Amino acid sequence: MKLAMIGFGQAGGKIVDKFIEYDQRTGGEAVRSAVAVNTAKADLVGLDYVPEENQVLIGQSRVKGHGVGADNELGAEIAEEDIDEVQGAVDNVPIHDIDAFLIVAGMGGGTGSGGAPVLAKYLKRIYTEPVYGLGVLPGRDEGGIYTLNAARSFQTFVREVDNLLVFDNDAWREAGESVGSGYDRINEEIVRRFGILFGAGEVSRGEEVGESVVDSSEIINTLDTGGVSTVGYAAEEVDNPSGGLLSRFKSDGTEEVDSTHATNRITSLVRKAALGRLTLPCEIDSAERSLLVASGPPEYLNRKGVEKGRKWLENQTGSMEVRGGDYPVGDTDQVAGVVLLSGVSEVPRVEELQEVAVETQDNIDAIEQESNQNTTDLIEDDDGELDPLF
Repeated sequence: MKLAMIGFGQAGGKIVDKFIEYDQRTGGEAVRSAVAVNTAKADLVGLDYVPEENQVLIGQSRVKGHGVGADNELGAEIAEEDIDEVQGAVDNVPIHDIDAFLIVAGMGGGTGSGGAPVLAKYLKRIYTEPVYGLGVLPGRDEGGIYTLNAARSFQTFVREVDNLLVFDNDAWREAGESVGSGYDRINEEIVRRFGILFGAGEVSRGEEVGESVVDSSEIINTLDTGGVSTVGYAAEEVDNPSGGLLSRFKSDGTEEVDSTHATNRITSLVRKAALGRLTLPCEIDSAERSLLVASGPPEYLNRKGVEKGRKWLENQTGSMEVRGGDYPVGDTDQVAGVVLLSGVSEVPRVEELQEVAVETQDNIDAIEQESNQNTTDLIEDDDGELDPLF
């Protein structure tokens, strides 16, 4: 799938930067254009792969390049005011050569959580290509303001994009891990999963082509449910055939992988991907549509394994709209299974955020009411009449 990626805010920019590095490392061609938008100049300077001409600093007249300080209302205002500057960078995107836009943002900060929905709404008004979001939820231990921002921004982002793919930091942070190393590892996990998903079907001339190719239309059809999506991933080191029970010889004397073992490995990885640690934990039978991709050296992939994995997903999700295919990657020592679950509805973390949003709004209303009452009390005279303010 050919994507124009736009990283909004610090987390979004870093993840897009990592996507470009992943593409270069794996020979992928999913990222056709990359833009990074931020209110903090230092965050843009730290990017290694997003071209400098595609790094957009907004809000200079208001925050002087120092960021919005986790104020996502200010982030949204600045995005609205400076949308023309963002459009200037988007104008360089080769629209004829992309299948969709992907806006990447951390949901807990100020610039990304405030600005990403604004940009999504703008792009959908201008372009006919789908506009997807990749939103990263903050961990509960990152602080109340970040949870509050995510609660405020989540529903808006879901509403403005064609589908919101979600990664929940809270499900991935490890005990005793430093913040810096934790984010670096998590970003690698994000890129590995979504890199395989979006890279499927994008092959260069002379490269191996899958037996059942997952092209961009199948990904788009799967994401056409709207709402929220999650991705599962599992991988296994491949054994070098040694002439034993797991391999046999071709007519020319070279070894090939036993097809039964290859089939079983793929179906096992599909199960592990769907039932293991998803980017956003959920009940998988709440998914409206799903898609699987088997990736790895071509000799370890086969159509039968993909079909068995697809049938298993149909049974687990209760949906007949399950697509699947393989993505040959020659330069790797792993076979991987990636499962996309689209339109999921039973998501505890999202329900928790919705409760936070409602509770916070109730608190804000109560505080405003109390403040108004206090103001009234201050300006009333002894007879209960309002004193003139001037």
